[in-house]
Amino acid sequence: MASAVAVVLSELRCSICMVVYRDPVTLLCGHNFCRGCITQAWDHQVHLREYKCPECQRIYKKRPEMIRNTALLNICEAFHATETDQEQTGIFCNYCDFPVPATKSCLQCETSLCDHHLRRHDRTGGHTLLPPTTDLGKRKCSVHKELLDYYCTEDAACVCVSCSVIGGHVGHKMMSLDEASEEKKKKLRNNLRKMMAETEEAEKRVQSLEELRRKAQEKAGGEEERVTALFKDIRRRLEELQKRILSDITRQVQSYDDIIKQLEIKKEELSRKMRHIEELCNMTDPLTFLQESDTGDLCDTEEEDRHDEQLHDGEDQDVAGISHTLHTGLYHILSEVTGGIYIRPADISLDVNTASNKLYLSDDWKTVSRSDTWQYHQETPERFQYPQVLSSQSFSSGGHYLEVDVGRSDSWMVGMCYPSIDRKGSQSGIGCNNKSWGLCRWGNHYSVRHNNKEIRLPDGIPSDRVGIFLDYEAREISFCALCDPVKTIHTFTATFTEPLHAALCVWGGCIKVYGGNQKLWEIFPLVTPQEENCNWPIVQPILASCL
Repeated sequence: MASAVAVVLSELRCSICMVVYRDPVTLLCGHNFCRGCITQAWDHQVHLREYKCPECQRIYKKRPEMIRNTALLNICEAFHATETDQEQTGIFCNYCDFPVPATKSCLQCETSLCDHHLRRHDRTGGHTLLPPTTDLGKRKCSVHKELLDYYCTEDAACVCVSCSVIGGHVGHKMMSLDEASEEKKKKLRNNLRKMMAETEEAEKRVQSLEELRRKAQEKAGGEEERVTALFKDIRRRLEELQKRILSDITRQVQSYDDIIKQLEIKKEELSRKMRHIEELCNMTDPLTFLQESDTGDLCDTEEEDRHDEQLHDGEDQDVAGISHTLHTGLYHILSEVTGGIYIRPADISLDVNTASNKLYLSDDWKTVSRSDTWQYHQETPERFQYPQVLSSQSFSSGGHYLEVDVGRSDSWMVGMCYPSIDRKGSQSGIGCNNKSWGLCRWGNHYSVRHNNKEIRLPDGIPSDRVGIFLDYEAREISFCALCDPVKTIHTFTATFTEPLHAALCVWGGCIKVYGGNQKLWEIFPLVTPQEENCNWPIVQPILASCL
């Protein structure tokens, strides 16, 4: 049988390319070739003006007609299909002398068989047949050389019967391979469902982040335009101030020319008077001297001297005026520029009517301490049950900034909240509801909270001072560590529907809130301690961090 297959295969090969025919054609002499092979061979013989059969060397004076061999074509196409299957599996019958694709593999014999040998093999009976495979050795126990029919759940290994009876898996729980496979597939399907859910969630998160990025880009575009317009306005104002001061300087220089002209006139007038006085002094007739003498000229000289002094005094006042114009001009530029870049620190005081009886407030309403004794404050609807207190001031527009010194407490919370926040129960804590936003420390653990959702801060806070920045129109509350450089801790974004109060909570020690202009020179170096009571706006200390 195998030799017959080899003979048939040899007859299916083109004598030119030595592979199974592709589009076979027959010549008048009866020999077959691939259409492409014979065409290429005859193309090289055009100059000889005759054509030879590569097989029998028969000569044709004219290029013969090539007739497609349909029967041979069908046989070759079937064989090509068989070759494709062989290429896919790569497993051939172990009993055929010529490579014939295997249809089954026998575990006991560890051989692969074609359809012909499989029919004879089936008569033996008792053998396990599988789809063609080359891993037959892996399906037997390496110790007992028996088929692996069971799965040990304790060792997660496939074992044979002997392994479970006398081998190293005695007494272990066993499952059939089908059961173990099905159970493992069930777990994999569960994992697949979880992964699909996580993938779907990740996709939603990506879409959400893309939407946030789009909004951030839109906002950034508006911020760029606003900042560009702001600096354009500042440059315009500075240029106008520069022109005004340079004009004043030029005017003052020109004033020297006027003074010189006046002095020249005065000099000529003094010369005239000096000549007149000399003439009077040279008179010998007393009567004539007394009648010609004019003392009014002397009085006029004293008056001109006083005018000269006033000119010099006016010069000094102009120099001081230029300096004054420069400083006041810069001040007004800072005062008039708006748009959130310049903000005033909020003047904060704590509202005793909201303070828990567990808290003690200082006389200036700036410091709050956890009290060991009950304070017996008057009971009001606004009073917190938790050790919390709100600011007396509220903010419903604009940008605001305040500082909190938390260095003397290891358990605290600071933030912003609506006045409608609950005053009793666990839901009244800062950040434990949708009406408050807070930064919290409990021992060595730091976090930010809103709507009872907590975000841990693994790095802590590198400063005993915390800055709280509110931009009502931009819908942002930012917490920053006031170190060098200033470090942004976290920024909440929300659409505010009520005025916001500063909120403080103390579980131990005390914290202090700063506001107003009491420490301006520590925050913005252009403002000195002597200017502490001025109304200069200050540049937001963490501008670079927040933008």
